[in-house]
Amino acid sequence: MTHPATDPPPPPREAVGPLMRSLSVLRALSASGGRQAVGDLVRATGLARSTVDRVLSTLARLGHVRVEGRDAVLAPGLLELGNAYLAASELPDRLAPAADRLADALDESVSLAVPDGDGVRFVHQATRRRAMSLAFRIGDLLPAERGAVGALFAADWDEDAWLRWRQRRAADPTDAGFPAVPPRRGEDAGTAHRGSVAEFTSRVEAARTAGWSLDDQLIEPGLVAVAMPVRDPRGRPVCAVSVVSHTSRLTAEDLPAAVLPQLRKTVAEMENSLAAPAPPPSTPPSTPPSASPPEPPPARHASWTHAAKQELGPEFVESLARGLLTLTAFGTGRAALPLTAVAEATGLARATARRALLTLEHLGYLTSDGRLFRPTPKVLELGFAPLSGLSLPDIAQPHLAALVERVHDSASMAVLSGTDIRYVARVPTVRIMSVNITVGTRFPAYPTSMGRVLLAGLPPAERTAHLAQTGLIPLTRHTVTSPDSLATILEQTHKDGYALVDEELEEGLRSIAVPVRDRHARVVAAINVSTHAGHRSPTEDRDTLLPHLRTAAARIEADLRTAGRYVRVPLA
Repeated sequence: MTHPATDPPPPPREAVGPLMRSLSVLRALSASGGRQAVGDLVRATGLARSTVDRVLSTLARLGHVRVEGRDAVLAPGLLELGNAYLAASELPDRLAPAADRLADALDESVSLAVPDGDGVRFVHQATRRRAMSLAFRIGDLLPAERGAVGALFAADWDEDAWLRWRQRRAADPTDAGFPAVPPRRGEDAGTAHRGSVAEFTSRVEAARTAGWSLDDQLIEPGLVAVAMPVRDPRGRPVCAVSVVSHTSRLTAEDLPAAVLPQLRKTVAEMENSLAAPAPPPSTPPSTPPSASPPEPPPARHASWTHAAKQELGPEFVESLARGLLTLTAFGTGRAALPLTAVAEATGLARATARRALLTLEHLGYLTSDGRLFRPTPKVLELGFAPLSGLSLPDIAQPHLAALVERVHDSASMAVLSGTDIRYVARVPTVRIMSVNITVGTRFPAYPTSMGRVLLAGLPPAERTAHLAQTGLIPLTRHTVTSPDSLATILEQTHKDGYALVDEELEEGLRSIAVPVRDRHARVVAAINVSTHAGHRSPTEDRDTLLPHLRTAAARIEADLRTAGRYVRVPLA
């Protein structure tokens, strides 16, 4: 987070103290990278242990945090707060496709960033994966002077903004308050070198004159970038798009000529997009009837927070839940809302909603013109950056662990890899006889429950082609190797939404699997439970295990939908 230039103003009389204290816990946990010992959170916030425990209990009930032993861990559900800001801004929805096309055309990383105080915060990344490449995440905050983008925004700063920047630089000459960037090197930390008032002022003036800005290794050695502002129909810079490269590919002298022509075309395309009428909100395709029925998301309404308070009593900080509830009232088509609209959307009393909104405005998460409230980029500091790096196995692991606790058998996740399945997550059970499989293990898809679920999720023509490419070898006396029989089984699996395989991969091994779908209803993975065939009959296993598997899959899918709204979630 940015450093306050002066002592912060006192909170308004209507500010909600418990909400302010609770958010300090969430900020501390986010700043730690998403995992921290509860005792360390107590020390970082200066709050009583009982207060921190109550806040964590509330966040856990909201699906924003998990408590694992002595540690508190951010959970994917927290991303809904940042998603609300990103949707309300409309910037990723309108501009990200053009940024992605620019990255493909130039074969370089492309970023979208917005101003946030005297810093810049990323809202979209189209990253080229190389040995030396951009490693910033959506939500990361950089000092304005450490990059090309900041000079563009600083061109519109008033005297108060420049004063705050100077005071912050004096208070933190090494940028310790910006964990996303490497600390300043000793020779650059002083006032006479890179990042000094004179040097930054000069770059700002050059950017104002040229209409673009250059970063010549301001963040770290080897990293270079060119950025241009993207303006709304009123001519105001609402974000900036930057092309990032490495000196091993292009020097700072060569980069502008190489990328500016295409960058200018993309900026013009983006500005036309901002000027166009807002498109209707997109909705993912409906889930096929054969899919596991997803669990409804937790109700985000005052009645839900009241019920949670009744259930947990003093362990539930209702003012925290109400405050976060008001943030999720914003979104696509709801960029700016009056008090009445927030109260109606959340079910909160007007007086309650007003106190929450004023508290969030005081903390910088909202801004208002006296009538309309808008979320600010600072909302992204609430865990978005550390959570934006989650992979699908990361998302699935706690749900698989909970599944194993319920069924007392091993659970796994796999993805399709050629004609094989590859295990990407695994939670074994502890038994004298157990199934010995590790992450990275590969098996042929055709004789496995997860393989059949994954194949059943393919279009029929792809299923047929897959079977034609596969050597159908009998692995046990039960293995189905007839292409016609397998095609029939896969079609039935598609209709049923699950597969049960009994001793076809290995004698004595039975497993049952269900699909995991992304937010567009595409099957991207499968989860299963493996057990010994002698424990129960196949029908008993199906009746016992399938409901628990579907519940776990629905919870994984809910987290994946939240995590994947603005971030590409790696499948492995």
